[in-house]
Amino acid sequence: MPRITFVAADGSTTEATGDVGQSVMSVAVNAGIEVILAECGGACACGTCHCYVEPGWLQRLAPPSDSEAAMIECVIDPRPESRLTCQLRLSDELDGLVLHLPAAQY
Repeated sequence: MPRITFVAADGSTTEATGDVGQSVMSVAVNAGIEVILAECGGACACGTCHCYVEPGWLQRLAPPSDSEAAMIECVIDPRPESRLTCQLRLSDELDGLVLHLPAAQY
């Protein structure tokens, strides 16, 4: 089961595990990560599951789709390492993934 470390804006961390193929958003929701609101349920239609990928992990991820990139333009404080957790699927290669969370989604 791949592990993910979520780093809150205050620096506190939560580690969670998920199944291969599971969305990072659902792992966050199941782990009680409150800032991951997931209002659209994973349809890439709201941006409320925004996170910042630890730079060392960016090259391991497929680039964002056009729809994800467009939605990221609408989030608070988008950065080059911004991604939507609903669009990230766990794989064995992502074991240990580190994601930084924004202070708020909107």
